[in-house]
Amino acid sequence: MVDPEIMNHHPHPRPGGLTPEQHDGHAKENGPPGAFSACNGLVLEGPGAPAEETQAMLPCDPGGQRQPLETRLFLRRFVILAVFSLYSLVNAFQWIQYSIIANIFTHFYQVTSDKIDWLSMVYMLAYVPLIFPATWLLDKRGLRVTALLGAGLNCLGAWVKCASVRQDLFGVTMFAQVICSVAQVFILGLPSRVASVWFGPKEVSRACAAAVLGNQLGTAVGFLLPPVLVPNTPDDLDLMGHNISIMFYGTAAISTLLFFLTVLVFKEKPKVPPSQAQAVLQDSSPEDYSYKQSMKNLFKSVPFGLLLISYGIMTGSFYSLSTLLNQMIMFHYEGEEVNAGRIGLTLVLAGMVGSILCGFWLDYSKTYKQTTLAVYVECLEFPKLLTGSAPSYVYINRQSVRTSFFMTGYLPLGFEFAVEITYPESEGTSSGLLNASAQIFGILFTLAQGKLTTDYNPLAGNIFLCAWMFVGIILTALIRSDLRRHNINAGIVKYEVKAVPVEGPAEPQLNGIVFHDQTSSSV
Repeated sequence: MVDPEIMNHHPHPRPGGLTPEQHDGHAKENGPPGAFSACNGLVLEGPGAPAEETQAMLPCDPGGQRQPLETRLFLRRFVILAVFSLYSLVNAFQWIQYSIIANIFTHFYQVTSDKIDWLSMVYMLAYVPLIFPATWLLDKRGLRVTALLGAGLNCLGAWVKCASVRQDLFGVTMFAQVICSVAQVFILGLPSRVASVWFGPKEVSRACAAAVLGNQLGTAVGFLLPPVLVPNTPDDLDLMGHNISIMFYGTAAISTLLFFLTVLVFKEKPKVPPSQAQAVLQDSSPEDYSYKQSMKNLFKSVPFGLLLISYGIMTGSFYSLSTLLNQMIMFHYEGEEVNAGRIGLTLVLAGMVGSILCGFWLDYSKTYKQTTLAVYVECLEFPKLLTGSAPSYVYINRQSVRTSFFMTGYLPLGFEFAVEITYPESEGTSSGLLNASAQIFGILFTLAQGKLTTDYNPLAGNIFLCAWMFVGIILTALIRSDLRRHNINAGIVKYEVKAVPVEGPAEPQLNGIVFHDQTSSSV
């Protein structure tokens, strides 16, 4: 009886390794021992390899065609994606809820504006040292454990904030924000992993975009709701504290609900992989995987290194803009916290549309490098935002839409591009490193742009970011676009899964996957 969750089913038996008898029979039919024979992209080797090396290879039918591994799609994938996106939304909301009403929290806690800026920058600061243990945990303990840690710490941080609504308890609210920032480490690296593990090759980019979308939507809500929930009442601090409490308790209640939903619906992986690329990875032995070797492979990859820096520049610019938006608006329009929130909402909503359209475009075209380059070029419009003397709100919103459509749409694009050029390395590891780069650049850019905005004007800070984005364009143009995952799914690359030592393999290999390229998607 067919499982009602199954959407697509390709009824091909999932193989183990070839037995010696099968291997000998194949050798008799296709050539002498030691000869190489191609079977629709799969290389079968003779007995020249060491005896301890086992092979789990796709068998060939009598006609010499490769038999695909079994793949299926389950309806549960949409529930998992929705729950992940929602608790990612709440975490992003908690990141920006202080900065968008920085003048109000400055007055309530009687601290300087740079202290409030650190409530945002702590998210970036915590990510950098914790990303390595977090990605190790994702690789070793899996998707479910990582998701539970992210949702659980997010919930805990929200409840600690509820105990910080007193003027002398700024330290408590900072501690709560540190907890939320640790939760973020277990959230930001998951979109590409969730998409790859649960979604098919024709929808994986859209799924990654939707997962990133939750975080962007949280930023949008964080721009919109705090100015409405906590209006500026400088003459009534009791009312201000009451309004802050309402915001904190509401966030804690929603975080608790989402934590329990995560416990109920999150599974490690589907019973049957959704794509050939995942099937090949799952056929390899877990003992073949080395986190240390994976990190070495990533840092030795020149294309990934270039993407690492260019992604950090673009996303760090977005983080800096989001953190300092209130201060830039207040520079021209005092007392316009609500309008600052609306402009921030416009920024993120336009970016959400850009993310979704990028996902659809990538699933259709697979033009990762060209799209990345086009997005970067369009973001050079950035200096027109909040420049000169008191630009009109219509002008600011128009430029916000154009800038954020491309800038925020870049986030899932960078994740998916990294997975393609680093396959079969862990999606969580590559995404984690990209996010670490973004946090480092975000801290540096926020400090530098904040100083330029305070000492001079928003124009000086925006030109600073524009100069860095021009560097990002040059780096992106130098990336060699080798779409490894796409080539596996399309069957245009030779590959096999081998239990080989992680140090000193006889052939170029990446954690047990040996590639024999027939064609290249380089641009």
